[in-house]
Amino acid sequence: MNNTGIMGAAFLLTAVAGAAEIGALDKPNIIVYFSDDISAREVPIYGSSVWTDPLRETTSDPTLRAKMPVLDQLATEGCWIKTAWAGCVCNPSRAMMMSGRYGYQTKWWNNKDKGWGPDENGKLGTWPVYMSSPLLLGHVAKQAGYGTYWAGKTQMAGSWARHGFDEGCFTPGNLEQRDNPFTDFKHEYKKVDGKRQLVCLDTGKVCDTYLQHSWYWYPHVKLMNDPSAPGKIVWWPNTPESIKDFGLHTYGPDVEIQFAMNFMERKHAEGKPFFIYHTTHLGHAAWDWFDPQGKGQSWPGTPIVSWDGKKYTRREPKITGDKGKYDTHGTVTESGMHSHLNYIDYQLWQYREKLEQMGVADNTVIIFAADNGSAGYGKNSGEKQKGCHVPFVIYAPGMTKHGEQDVLASVVDVLPTIADLTGVELPEDYIVDGESLIPFIFTDKPEHRDWIYSQRGPEQLIRGKRVLKDGRDEWFDVSSDPDDLISFEKIENWGGVSEAHREEYEKLREILPTYDLYYDAYNAPGVDYEPAKRPRYSRKPPAKKTKAPKKDSGNKSSAGNAGGKTLEAFCAYKKREMEKKGKAYDPVKVEALFNTIDANRDGLVSRQETQTYYAK
Repeated sequence: MNNTGIMGAAFLLTAVAGAAEIGALDKPNIIVYFSDDISAREVPIYGSSVWTDPLRETTSDPTLRAKMPVLDQLATEGCWIKTAWAGCVCNPSRAMMMSGRYGYQTKWWNNKDKGWGPDENGKLGTWPVYMSSPLLLGHVAKQAGYGTYWAGKTQMAGSWARHGFDEGCFTPGNLEQRDNPFTDFKHEYKKVDGKRQLVCLDTGKVCDTYLQHSWYWYPHVKLMNDPSAPGKIVWWPNTPESIKDFGLHTYGPDVEIQFAMNFMERKHAEGKPFFIYHTTHLGHAAWDWFDPQGKGQSWPGTPIVSWDGKKYTRREPKITGDKGKYDTHGTVTESGMHSHLNYIDYQLWQYREKLEQMGVADNTVIIFAADNGSAGYGKNSGEKQKGCHVPFVIYAPGMTKHGEQDVLASVVDVLPTIADLTGVELPEDYIVDGESLIPFIFTDKPEHRDWIYSQRGPEQLIRGKRVLKDGRDEWFDVSSDPDDLISFEKIENWGGVSEAHREEYEKLREILPTYDLYYDAYNAPGVDYEPAKRPRYSRKPPAKKTKAPKKDSGNKSSAGNAGGKTLEAFCAYKKREMEKKGKAYDPVKVEALFNTIDANRDGLVSRQETQTYYAK
């Protein structure tokens, strides 16, 4: 037998052994905790010499270092992946996690740079991931007979209900849904002194931030198919008891986990395994509603929690005040990334405690990861691996790997891993870019994968064990680990590195063209759409592939005039237009028209969206 045959037989044996170990688990419950905007360097187990301070600067101040004893324990009893990659920013990374696919298949290239495609009704707009990739995490788990729950951040185009989850608790609901009657912790565009300005509805003042609603304190919450409102998507609180208790002290991450754990209990009582996809906002900077004149866009403080070496205790928050002037009575932590990480650890402890109480701790897999790098450091960066290097911890009863694992992994690996855990066989002709971690974590298999990939629009990032190419097309020697996890030496002279470095370099260069479709296949197959403006990237488009921008013909149709308008501006425009024509203005119908035209659901009706709607 040649070497290839020996290696193939060895892999087959380890895969079979891994399957046998998984078989010892009885339909394992699964919790995927996907945190927001957290670089690997922020998490203590990664041992970085630096991390992020409350002002988004790099620091080595130990008082601003997170303490995560529960995650440390999970990483010891399970394992943590030294080099795991996600996307460089939220939207495409979440598409990667849900689908197990890179952007060349989903067409989610960047947050404001997504290809168009038809939704389930044939309407063109941002292509929903469930249309490009009909087997998402939720679908795979449901196919295996699991009860599926989605808690936290959404950021997915199209219908929430089509992503494969039985129920959900979302914070917040979509930003265009501004009818929440329970909280004024939200922003809205208004005309102030003749200019379109973003106004904080709590204070009534113009604020320097981006459009958002509160997903932390006094949060915006929507429930999907909850037992309290079967088959519906409704605002929460939605019962007399929850309405009575809701207020400034209500913390969004607490609401999410409470609903998720309630679902776990119900499914367990039914004798059904559960899959929890918890996409927390924790880690994401936000407008500080309690201190609108202070740090503003920072990491708002969390409820205070304390670890005594065995368990966490949480101090009940007490907040009083209104209109931007609040007193937290010493029940809220200081702002900062470290406070968010500490609270994540508290939530992981809550999950583990609940699993013990339910008697299923020995039959539950927990995966912890993040969607991209930290704000102010790596978020939406193509430099080296700042934007895509994230923490990745996996715990599964019976696994053979423990502690630090110096291997390569990606968030796209989660879907095939869950398919293996649940016993679902993916169709042979269904292409996923991820590789199941099961053969690695359940056997003595020494490596997981040879290379990992990410992208930022047209910028491509790829690395192996020795070399890395970043989004600026610069190459780095990654065969040794810098203390700050990022200060790799740039390769200027390929003759000055080893032959193994050069061989890996050539191999990675051969891989890149497969995924290099940003300029050649930007949209869903058969869809011809060119965005009016693309984000700025270090990589420029080839001249021959650049489409000339459409010129304004000067013919101002009603569709053209409505381009780029908020709901308020759109309604005002339509009212004037209909009054000129002697028609009755119906605000309900006009608002419904706005929601129909707003294909990408960003709360604005653009010229392109309007033209597409009227063309149909």
